Amino acid sequence: MKPEFSDKQMFWMKTAIAAMLVLLAAVLRILPHPWNLTPIGAMALFSGSVFRDKWQKFLFPLIALFAGDLVVGFHKLMLVVYLSFMLSVILGIWIGENRRLLRIGGATAIGAIQFFLITNFAIWTTFDTYPGTLAGLVACYVAAVPFFWNTVAGDAIYAVLLFGGYALAEHYLPHAGRSPETSH
Repeated sequence: MKPEFSDKQMFWMKTAIAAMLVLLAAVLRILPHPWNLTPIGAMALFSGSVFRDKWQKFLFPLIALFAGDLVVGFHKLMLVVYLSFMLSVILGIWIGENRRLLRIGGATAIGAIQFFLITNFAIWTTFDTYPGTLAGLVACYVAAVPFFWNTVAGDAIYAVLLFGGYALAEHYLPHAGRSPETSH
């Protein structure tokens, strides 16, 4: 017989599970990995989708980014990177509780594209690596394409793990307000 939990208890269990998944993603960011093959984009989408309070939606990814930067190092583009990931949180808010494959997949693709466009534009404007011309901007984007594919792969893999893991946890948690006989 499965125990029955109140709505408040269910909220805290779901919040704890989501926070543990976000923490796991933050730890994975500092482990050795190919460039841009990280869980941060997926974690931002996930946080925007699953946390109830707006401050939690934005705070968890910011803490994970900052904690990772404490380990991997600070850089000139931190503010741009953080703002880009906050856009991914907004995409997660758009996903909301409608966590369907197409919606998550679309938000994952849009998140990776906006990260690529924003951060590489910032590279072009901040550093002297490329000329300050349209041709220089195009060259900057072309040079970044291999990193883009890693961003897409990382976001997709980790979105599956985060959203899928959370869906499994929701499925196996006893449902609040239901009798034990009808819980799944």
